[in-house]
Amino acid sequence: MSLLGKAALAMWWDIAPDVRADFEHWHAHEHFPERLGLPGFRRGTRWTAANGGDGMYVMFELESHLTLSSPDYLARLNAPTAWSTRLMPHHRNMVRSQCHVLESRGGGIARHALTVRLAPAPGRDAELRSRLAGLVRTLPERPGLTGAHLLQHQTPAIATTTEQMIRRGADQTADWVFVVCGYDLDALAQVASSELSAHRLEGEGAAHEPISGLYGIAYSATPADVT
Repeated sequence: MSLLGKAALAMWWDIAPDVRADFEHWHAHEHFPERLGLPGFRRGTRWTAANGGDGMYVMFELESHLTLSSPDYLARLNAPTAWSTRLMPHHRNMVRSQCHVLESRGGGIARHALTVRLAPAPGRDAELRSRLAGLVRTLPERPGLTGAHLLQHQTPAIATTTEQMIRRGADQTADWVFVVCGYDLDALAQVASSELSAHRLEGEGAAHEPISGLYGIAYSATPADVT
């Protein structure tokens, strides 16, 4: 697989402008080293909304889905630092999907990313997966694009963690996640408005109203970079 591992933690949230500088300092200089120092974490990447808004998209690539319920990871989730405790309540509208990597081809990071959060309509799982798997094979070959990845959420059998409790409200999840990476924002926008538009996806087996977003890269690191 092209992503670094067989699982991924995909997250979206908003950060208000008045805490953004503190958040980015914490996320790059404490949070990434903390997470990437844990067994099974292979790479972390943060993107910000391409339109200049408050939205963030973050993905940690993981050795396996079991990493998400490992004793080392749970210990960290239940013992947040003082800096983490101060900033977690500012993670607004949190969507946090703990995923298996179903399909992956091409580069895992690039200048821009398109994410689509969706779910299959009842009885149409196989149809939708076949269509998206075809896009994983073909999209990375297009001018302006470099990779495509299909993820599926599965909640680990763990108790609610301290970090979850100190964020604002319950975390939401995206059932399936489709990610396209590329160096040309216009090429990604064209895919978002055609093959991965809500109308097209609903006709090919998705449930109502898939949610898409365009992002630009802010920071990416592997364990060797920060530990």
